Amino acid sequence: MDETRVFRIASIPADGVGKEVVAAGRRVLDSLAEQSGDKFGFSWSEFPWGCEYYAEHGVMMDPKGLEILQDFDAIYFGAVGWENVPDHVSLWGLRLNITQNFDQWANIRPVKFLPGVQSPLRKADDTELDWIVVRENSEGEYAGIGGRNLSGRGPGNEVALQTALFTEKGCERIMRFAFDLARTRTVRKVSSVTKSNAQQYGMVLWDEVFQRVAADYPDVQTESVLVDAMSAKFVLKPEDLSVVVASNLNADILSDLGSALAGSLGLAASANLNPERRFPSMFEPVHGTAPDIAGMGICNPIGAIASAALMLDHFGLPEQARRVEAAVEAATASGHLTRDIGGESNTAEVTDAIIAALNTRVDAG
Repeated sequence: MDETRVFRIASIPADGVGKEVVAAGRRVLDSLAEQSGDKFGFSWSEFPWGCEYYAEHGVMMDPKGLEILQDFDAIYFGAVGWENVPDHVSLWGLRLNITQNFDQWANIRPVKFLPGVQSPLRKADDTELDWIVVRENSEGEYAGIGGRNLSGRGPGNEVALQTALFTEKGCERIMRFAFDLARTRTVRKVSSVTKSNAQQYGMVLWDEVFQRVAADYPDVQTESVLVDAMSAKFVLKPEDLSVVVASNLNADILSDLGSALAGSLGLAASANLNPERRFPSMFEPVHGTAPDIAGMGICNPIGAIASAALMLDHFGLPEQARRVEAAVEAATASGHLTRDIGGESNTAEVTDAIIAALNTRVDAG
């Protein structure tokens, strides 16, 4: 009998609904492991870092947190942010602290249109839509370079500088990642998002690197689109999209737009990858902490569960990842929808329906 593969996962639910959706995702993954016949399993270690931890300790995570996380196979993250901590402190103190220091430079955010979920986009009713936003996750507009000065000159005289960092290496590696991903898809196309008409240094470098990298992938279609035009294209011609590669800020905004078009940010999954696997990668839903509904048991767990499917891909379990995605589709198609997507089901009921769909497929197989 083959030895069970056990994946060590650091669980960081963090704040608000992050605690609820991470718990839901863990239930799905543990159910999947139980069905595997001891082929694989998950060993969970949960860490209490987040805004509650900050209130007690004055920091968002253990000062040795990165050292602690280093030895895990992956990180499963919830959502960060609460009213007791300024947003820039909570984000840089926890999530960005992990993604930057672990060089998780490739952020992938699939845009999925699920059966039974009504999209505000009329074209989704009769057109097959499915694309992936690939986000440069280590530099660009979120490099953290800049400062605030001249406050001593009195009210109204302070100056703030926020510098976007674009390196040839950073641009090239995310673009090659996007092209390699496009080669695995039915439609082999990469759309580069830029703003080089207004940002004549960083974005012109981005454009030049894209043209050079594209020459190495003659089998992949390409286009370069300004970010404002791409925002319109997401709405008017989304059937033209397959893989969209963009800088840190542009991809962040566009991926939220894509998820809203699919029906809700609660559906949006993401993976923060260190493709070289020198550090653990981190998987998280795109939505925030939703203070207005936190603790009520009604939040949408699908984004977190779909992120768990991306984690299964990372573990080399693509068949299991597709099983989870199919179970999500079965659950939504049968009407198990949370309030953000027009239903009345609560978090536990949607999670139960997904697990039941996993069990049904095992029984049928």
